Order: sequence, then C-alpha cells, then structure tokens
Amino acid sequence: MTRIVVFFALLVVALAAPADDSANAQILKYDSENIGIDGYRFEFETSDGTSRQEQAELRNAGTDQEAIVVRGSYSYVGPDGTQYVINYVADENGFQPEGAHIPKK
Repeated sequence: MTRIVVFFALLVVALAAPADDSANAQILKYDSENIGIDGYRFEFETSDGTSRQEQAELRNAGTDQEAIVVRGSYSYVGPDGTQYVINYVADENGFQPEGAHIPKK
C-alpha cells in the first residue's frame, strides 16, 4: 500500500511540474552559409528567446599557423527570467567568452 501511495505522489508531482518551454520552442529564423574550406556563417532564433549567430574564417591558409577563427554570440532567457548574452571568440588562444554575468579575470 505504501508503494502505491508513493507512486501516486510522484505521479502528481511529475504532472504538476511546469513544462519545459525549450522542448517546445519553434524556430523563428534560420540562415546558414557554408563558404567551404574558408569558413562558414549561421544564425538562428527560437520562440523561447534563444538566439545564436556565428561566423568562422580560415586564417594563415597553407602555413604552419593555419587556424579557423570563430566569432559569435548567443543569448537565452534563464530560469530567473533574465536575458543572458555571451559573446565569444575561439581561436589559437582557446575559447574566450564575455558576458555581463561572467566573472572577469
């Protein structure tokens, strides 16, 4: 009997939990361009307030310092309702994010 009560209590909690809006988000905007080996560009926006844009370019092609440099940003609405924005660069120095909520070194 105790197992049945616990089962129904868990079922009620699961059904009462708020729906995850990101699971039902719709794509509002999407654009992509594959430049080939020289780089790429894309952007998208969804109905849950998430967006991202990114572009990459090949630098120093054909040399020992050849590298893809990626620049972009993404934003989302956090559980607290705040819009978070992260700008970043990823290059030979690694991933370098910046945002108002990210601590500075």
